[in-house]
Amino acid sequence: MYIGLDNDGYSTGIVDLDTTQLKIADRIKNNILPSTLGLFDIVTEAVENMTVIKIIISSGLEKPYYIKAKGMSPSGCYTRIGTSSQPMTTAMIDDLYARRIHTTLRNISSPRQDLKFAQLKIYYQERGLELNKQFANSLELLTPDGKFNYIAYLLADENGVSIKVAKYAGSDKVDLIENEEYGYCSLIKATYSVLEKLKIENVTYAKVTSTKRIEKNLVEPVAMREAIVNCIVHNDFTHEIPPVFEIFNNRIVMTSYGGLIPGQSEEDFFSCSSMPRNRELMRVFKDLGFVEQLGSGMSRILKAYDKSIFQISEHFIKAVFPFDKVMNNGKSFNGDENGDEKLVLKMLMEQPNITAKELSILSSFSMRKISRIVKRLRESGKIIRIGSDRKGYWKINEK
Repeated sequence: MYIGLDNDGYSTGIVDLDTTQLKIADRIKNNILPSTLGLFDIVTEAVENMTVIKIIISSGLEKPYYIKAKGMSPSGCYTRIGTSSQPMTTAMIDDLYARRIHTTLRNISSPRQDLKFAQLKIYYQERGLELNKQFANSLELLTPDGKFNYIAYLLADENGVSIKVAKYAGSDKVDLIENEEYGYCSLIKATYSVLEKLKIENVTYAKVTSTKRIEKNLVEPVAMREAIVNCIVHNDFTHEIPPVFEIFNNRIVMTSYGGLIPGQSEEDFFSCSSMPRNRELMRVFKDLGFVEQLGSGMSRILKAYDKSIFQISEHFIKAVFPFDKVMNNGKSFNGDENGDEKLVLKMLMEQPNITAKELSILSSFSMRKISRIVKRLRESGKIIRIGSDRKGYWKINEK
C-alpha cells in the first residue's frame, strides 16, 4: 500500500513525511484489534524523484482483525475485493474466529516469573533505543492476566532454551565432531552466537584462473544469514523444540520446527509476503536490525538459490545449502580447514610430554575435540605414542 501516489500510480508527494508516518503507525496500532505490532512496516521509497510512503502489511494468526470502535462485527471487519473494501458477513467473521490460533507465545505463561532482561536492554541501547519501565507492555511480554509470557521467557537473561549446532566429518550423521549449544540466555544473544559460528564455518576459498582470482564462500553469506534469522524467529516454540543447525562436509542444513503456518500454502511461503509465526519476536528482531523489511528475507534467499533448497513437511521446514561446487572441488571441508590439527601437531612437537588436559587448556579446545584431533593424527600416521599413557611421550613422524 502506498501513500503519495494517485490512482494512476503517479507520485503526488507528501507535505510532512515524518508526521504522516507517525499518524499512520498510530492509527494502525491504536485503532485495530487484536494487536498488530510486528505485522506492519512503514518505509519510504523514491518514485519519480519524490518520496512516498510504503506500508507493508503481513498476514496475522489472530484473524479476524477489526476496527476497535466497531468491534468484531460486519461494521468493524472488512475484506478486500478487487480495489474496494467490503464489510464481512457474520458467517465469514465466525469462520475466521473459529480457525483463529489461540495458542500463541503471547498467551502462554512463562515457566518462570523471576525474569531479568539486562541482555535485551543492552542490545536495544546499542541500537540507540531505550527500554523504559513499561517495556514489558510495549513489547507484549505479558499474558492477558499480567504474567510474563513465553516471549518474555525466550528474551530473558536465563531460560531453558538452547539452539543446537552440530558438525559432522562427512556427508552423513555417522561421525559427529562438534556438538555446540547456544542458549540458556536471551534468544537475541543466542542468535548472535549462531550467526557468528556459521560465519566462521562459511570459509572463504580462492580459486585462481588464467585471467583472475575468484574468492567465494562455501554458502552465499547474505542468503545464509537471512535463513538463520528466519529459522529462529519463525520456529514454533510452543512445543519447546528449538531450531537445529547442522554442518556437513558438503552442505549446511537448517531445521525449523513447526511446518507451514495454518492457512499458509507453499505458494504463500515462497511469495516473499511476510506471515510471521511469532509476530512479537519479529518486532524485537526488527528493532535490533536482524530484519530490514517484512518479507525481505525470503527474497534475498531466492535471489541466490532456487526453491529446491527447502524441504517442507507437516512439522518441519529444512533449508539445505549445498557448498559451492566450483570452490569445494570435491574436497572435504570438515577436516582441518581451520588449522586445528596443525596447531595441536605444533604443540606436540614443542612439548612431546604434554598431556591432553594441557593441550585443551593451551588451545582452548574441549577435551572431546582434542581426543578427536589426536585420534586423526594417529590414524594418519603423523604422530606415534611411545611408552604408556601416563609416562610416555609423542613422537612426530617426519615422513
